[in-house]
Amino acid sequence: MNRLSSAVPAEQYLADSQVLFYLNDAVTQLLDHKEEYTQFGLVRYFAEYFSSVKNSNHVLFRELNYIRATQHNRASFIRVFWRCFRQIGKSGDLLSVPEYRSLLQLLCPDFPLEAVQSASRIVLADDISDGLMSFSDFIYAFQLQFCYQEFLDSVQVIYQDLLAGKSPNTVIVPTSSSVEQLVSVATEESDREEQQQDAVDSSTLAECVDALCERFKHSCPSRTCLREVLEQTDKVSYYGFLQSLANHESINQTIGALPSKEELLIDPEMDQELDKLIAQISVSPGSNSSGSAIGGLKEVQRRASPRRNIHHRRKMEVESDGSTEETDSSEN
Repeated sequence: MNRLSSAVPAEQYLADSQVLFYLNDAVTQLLDHKEEYTQFGLVRYFAEYFSSVKNSNHVLFRELNYIRATQHNRASFIRVFWRCFRQIGKSGDLLSVPEYRSLLQLLCPDFPLEAVQSASRIVLADDISDGLMSFSDFIYAFQLQFCYQEFLDSVQVIYQDLLAGKSPNTVIVPTSSSVEQLVSVATEESDREEQQQDAVDSSTLAECVDALCERFKHSCPSRTCLREVLEQTDKVSYYGFLQSLANHESINQTIGALPSKEELLIDPEMDQELDKLIAQISVSPGSNSSGSAIGGLKEVQRRASPRRNIHHRRKMEVESDGSTEETDSSEN
């Protein structure tokens, strides 16, 4: 069905596309930084704002609440993370939870440790004490956890109820206000060694998950993918279920942020940018390689970031240079 068809009510289209959310943010950004933006003209400003939303560049350096606000924002953040740090995968480096969080905080300063730990548990089957992960393993697990966090939290609560012996008829689909508390209690009470052996009936879990999809609608994996994963075995553990979902190509295609695993480390456009940076570093006289690399990285970020993030970029560059107006005045 054409989304612009008269068969789709205007209210439904606005709700599904979340145009009003982006329009509200565009106006807020304009009012907060009108001295910077009005010189370009209002028409050009709004054109560039919505162009950046379409091209998934709008989440760079934004706060976590904004990034999590829509499914498009979440998928865009995953894509930006992949584009920025794909070279880690090409080099074959294995990183820890704190190291991946540090990378994420370069793009979103208030990115929480808990979100990184949740993704790491999918890769490491809940044992994240000293685990190191490849970029490929981490990013697909992170994509699943970040895009469908609320849905997966509810699945975990249902899984714990089934594990405790409750029948499907008595399993209560948790509300958003109760999920955090229930997940916390379930995690604290569970023993890691026992969790690895624990499993529930796949068909029973499938029934409960199918009912849960009614509540989450557009913020959960497709029912077809969920059924395919759960039909592969008679018994399933929670993290085994999540690992299968993270590696499911149909889910990856539905989110639309990452290429397939075979093409994850291939990005000709970014390779050209890096080749230019390397060339600049090699021909730049009287400058050390680290300084040139930092300068080059800022240039790439300027190109990738929409105009409305000028304020954020300037703030980060001032902090990274270690200079402030106060120190400048003191030198004078």
